[in-house]
Order: sequence, then C-alpha cells, then structure tokens
Amino acid sequence: MIERALVSVSDKAGLESLVDALGKLGAEIVASSGTAAKIREMGYGNVKEVSEYTGHPESPGGLLKTLHPKIHGGLLLDRDDPAHRRYMERHGIKPFDLVVVNLYPFEAAAGRGAGLREAAENIDIGGPTMIRAAAKAALLHDQVAVVVDPSQYGEVVEALGEDGSIGRALRRRLAVEAFRRTAEYDAAICVYLERRDG
Repeated sequence: MIERALVSVSDKAGLESLVDALGKLGAEIVASSGTAAKIREMGYGNVKEVSEYTGHPESPGGLLKTLHPKIHGGLLLDRDDPAHRRYMERHGIKPFDLVVVNLYPFEAAAGRGAGLREAAENIDIGGPTMIRAAAKAALLHDQVAVVVDPSQYGEVVEALGEDGSIGRALRRRLAVEAFRRTAEYDAAICVYLERRDG
C-alpha cells in the first residue's frame, strides 16, 4: 500500500492522474516547492514541501533541496530491519513507498544550442540521486517504486487501482528503467561537453 510518495518533477504533464490515484489512497505527498505548488493547484491538500519535512530551508535558486538524510534515509533504509527502523525513528525519517522524479531538461537545452552556463544550470543533481536511491532500494528491499517519466503514470495508476500497491515485477522493471534514464542523462551531458570542447 502506498502511504507516502516523494514527488519532484520538472515536466508536470499528466501529474493529475497520479495525484488523483494517490488521493484515493489517502497518501501523503512530500514534494519539491514547485511540484508542491502544482499539486495544491489540483486541490490536493495532503502535500508537504521537502523543506517543511526536512526542517531545512531550500537554498537560493533551488540548488539544495532534496539532498538531505531525511529524504535519502526514507529511500535507502530498510524499514523491516530493526536497526534501520530504530535509526529512522530516532531521526524522524519516514519511509517512502513511491518516488516520482523527472529531471531538469538538459537534453532540450543542449538540443537548442545552449551555452555552457545554461546547459550546466540544467544539469540535475538531486533528481538522479533520488532516482538511483529509489531504484537501489527497489532491488535491495523490494519496498520502493520509482517512476521517471510521465509515460509511466498510466501503468502505475492502473496498478494502484487494483489494491493500492505496486507489484514486485513492476517495481523491478521500473528500477531498470530508472537506471537506464540516469545513464542516458549522464551520457547526454558527456556528449554535449565533448562536442563543445572538441
């Protein structure tokens, strides 16, 4: 059962269907500031900004928001391991069941010939870190599902509609797709820099 979701999306297309499905489950959403604002516009009230959850303010320009132990502990720590559970309880870390992240549009910026500064501003750091942590947890503990593209929302919503959970086979496939996405993203950055610098 999905009880808590972490959502941070640059591309907010199609988010309504996913938020509606989470709403029917009564799930809490922790979201980055822009995503939280969009979710509230949809009328969903059970959303908390990352800075509110972590107790640490977002930095100017949004450069530092999700790189926090309460975020990554909620992804990587095994809630079924007594030692991990005690650590989580001691430090106020709550587990996430679903992570929905899509990345800053680096490929689009590079494709339109962005200069180095604009391209670098579109290199996502927190997003790939959350994606990889969630995908690793899906493989290690079989507890987290990670969604990296709006095209996946339909299948996830359908799975949630059955019993409010995402089955192991789908979680594993989503983890593979998550690692593929971060690999493609890093490769695009390398290609851009190699072409630019000859």
